[in-house]
Amino acid sequence: MDNDLNHTSKVVAKWLKANKVKVLEWPSQSPDINPLEILWAELKKRVRARRPANLTQLHQLCQEEWAKICLTYCGKLVEGYPKRLTQVKQLKGNATKY
Repeated sequence: MDNDLNHTSKVVAKWLKANKVKVLEWPSQSPDINPLEILWAELKKRVRARRPANLTQLHQLCQEEWAKICLTYCGKLVEGYPKRLTQVKQLKGNATKY
């Protein structure tokens, strides 16, 4: 829930409130700190650098580059989440370097 009205579900908000789930207040245009989103961005960067010429090649390159991503890289993204969250809070929602 990033406070963007396009991403806010009244049903979910009602459920969270009814179940007393504490939700962080978050700027709607804040940088994405989700480890999975960062991983997708890394894959996209790697595939783009190889310049696929068609959809078949794009599919092949995505599979090749995905296989090259180390599990330690994924682990570091997850382990670094608390630090990124703290940085974003300190910067009041502005971009951080991951």
